[in-house]
Amino acid sequence: MGSTEEEGLFIDRYSEYAVAEGMEACFTAFDKDCDDNLNLKEFETLCRALFRNGKDESYDIDRNHLEGIFEVFDKNGNGLIDREEFATCWNDWIKIIVKPVSAVVMVDVQNDFISGSLDVRKCPASQNGEEIIEPINNLLETVQFEAIFYSLDWHPIDHVSFIENVHNRPIHESSPVTADNAKVFDTVIFDGDPPIKQRLWPKHCVQNSWGAELHKNLKVAENAIKIYKGTNPDIDSYSVFWDNMKLSDTKLDAHLRANKITDVYICGLAYDVCVGATAADALSSGYRTILMEDCCRGVDLLSMEQTKQHVLGNHGVVVSSKDVADMVSGKNRRPELGYQLAMTLKKRI
Repeated sequence: MGSTEEEGLFIDRYSEYAVAEGMEACFTAFDKDCDDNLNLKEFETLCRALFRNGKDESYDIDRNHLEGIFEVFDKNGNGLIDREEFATCWNDWIKIIVKPVSAVVMVDVQNDFISGSLDVRKCPASQNGEEIIEPINNLLETVQFEAIFYSLDWHPIDHVSFIENVHNRPIHESSPVTADNAKVFDTVIFDGDPPIKQRLWPKHCVQNSWGAELHKNLKVAENAIKIYKGTNPDIDSYSVFWDNMKLSDTKLDAHLRANKITDVYICGLAYDVCVGATAADALSSGYRTILMEDCCRGVDLLSMEQTKQHVLGNHGVVVSSKDVADMVSGKNRRPELGYQLAMTLKKRI
């Protein structure tokens, strides 16, 4: 067994313990020159042992990211991480990477988006929303999440997003489209303070209707929490965290923090609308964010790619659901998520 493999096993062994001797032993193992500090080279060795895939192979680590992480824990800026600084690294970073606490958020897997009034097959990307149900069900049957959430669009009949209601509110003079000329998928601007930019959709997911129900074949886990969004007639709500104007939250964040969630796995419909908005808010809220691409279907191929690049650009990851079990268990540890966590800590330390 090579030295990196041995060090990887050492990380796995000592991450099981929150006691001081585990942290001290880990520090000593990577302090190769025994000067009671970790320099950048020694820290790189630690990171190569820490960031490993499900086959126990080390990930390549971006050099700029490595240096950025090191700087977060080198609080006095002397180019070394001493034992006191390593305590923060151990407790707030390494332990989370090795033993994450994970939640899954399934976004709007509802009848209207699969075979109803806003069937995504009729959208420009022509994707089949029903195809996500089997991989989602497999995920729920095989992965032990700490918390499980289902979101539901839950609109009143007079909701601002419905094209059928476009004449019910005054259009702002800056709107690129008039009420008379508006078509499905157009964006209008309604009067308001500030004016409200709104994409128009067919009437969908009306409260207590068949279209608003979760698809009958979707597994609904015991003890799962349902999050209802879009309930205000005058404000749309794509994200499962907030309405589109950030005026009110859905309490999802409060549930996640109550469960000490570190990692949020996201999937559902539609990839480039509500799923993307939820991922963006998860990232900005400081959660390690994982988008499960095979469990999503979208509206428009270009905006789907833009959603993906936004997640990747903000140090989330985009994976297949088959990779999730090893990630939730801490066996597959992605360096992008380690960097994202370090940057979140940087704002707090």
